[in-house]
Amino acid sequence: MKSSWLDIVGNIEPLDGIDLDSRIVADLQQRRAGMSAESAARINFYTPTFKAYATSELAGCGKSAWPAVSITGGECKLACDHCKAKILEPMIPARTPEALWRVVNEQITGGAQGMLLTGGSNLRDEVEYDAFYPTIRRIKDAFPAFKIAMHTALVDRDIAQRMEASGVDAAMMDVIGAQDTVAQVYHLKRSVEDFERSLEHLTQTALKVVPHIVIGLHYGRMLGEWNALEMVKRHRPDALVLVVVMPFYAPAARPFVTPNAHQVGRFFMDAREMLPDLPLLLGCARPPGRAKMQIDAYAVMAGLNGIAHPADGMVELAARLEREVRVTPACCSIALGDEVLALGEDQGIAIDVQRIIEKERARARAPDARLSGIKVVTI
Repeated sequence: MKSSWLDIVGNIEPLDGIDLDSRIVADLQQRRAGMSAESAARINFYTPTFKAYATSELAGCGKSAWPAVSITGGECKLACDHCKAKILEPMIPARTPEALWRVVNEQITGGAQGMLLTGGSNLRDEVEYDAFYPTIRRIKDAFPAFKIAMHTALVDRDIAQRMEASGVDAAMMDVIGAQDTVAQVYHLKRSVEDFERSLEHLTQTALKVVPHIVIGLHYGRMLGEWNALEMVKRHRPDALVLVVVMPFYAPAARPFVTPNAHQVGRFFMDAREMLPDLPLLLGCARPPGRAKMQIDAYAVMAGLNGIAHPADGMVELAARLEREVRVTPACCSIALGDEVLALGEDQGIAIDVQRIIEKERARARAPDARLSGIKVVTI
């Protein structure tokens, strides 16, 4: 008889006392039985380097392997209610094409393998990359192994084609499914259809397209997320990144609530069912603390293919659920199925399995380790 997943969670020390909805867990366990062995087996844990990161199970990756660069520095004209441009502030500024060329050369000298290229939006939710395309092409010609993931914002067909011609490796954009969210949170006079058309234009190029859905974007409540899933399903990108809004920067006049972790878990389950063959990745943006532990546990159980910055205990949970674990020091948006564009074959972070086993032995005061024999794979 298969063990209850709740019982498995209860036997993982870092997850002791975590509050999970028993009905959701039971549904996830039942649906797992109906998933293909391939889609249910493998999970990648990603450790992007534009945040400091380590847990007891995973070590952080090299300091500058994957920097984030903003062509507008910390400025953004939209100042959306969930962000207020604060996410741009810690990024490396490169406000001119010459500065971008210099920054990339400096980062490559320091060991960078790729970068996230982004910037603040104008009032139409467009990042004005026009002057930078020749430099991006120059970078790709000079350093073909250096990977570039670009936050595109909204685009038309011409802009999508210019991005393709510049040599960008992966294109990322938020997909928003509710008009009220577009108007109230983003302060945009654009339509939901504009977001879908942008996704369509990008998927008609040779770019690797990795859209994002921000769960709880409407002030912490779920509103257009399922419509956004339908949009993604219609246009079939290379992967989908799910993130959960973090309301740290919300103005006092428009406060966010922390999204309900159990509702997020339900959404993971629906996304996996609606997009059974598409790589689903949980990005690094999500609330901290116990909410993160709940969200990450639901992601592992729902069969998501990757998690950036996993909470403590997730490697063990994945292993106990008989998932093959891999660890990649790259932005999760560059992981497209089995193809990890940011890495060479000899790259990767080894999981210290023995350390986990010893920790379990010490806690249980037993000579045998319950993690012995668990299949854990590194790249």
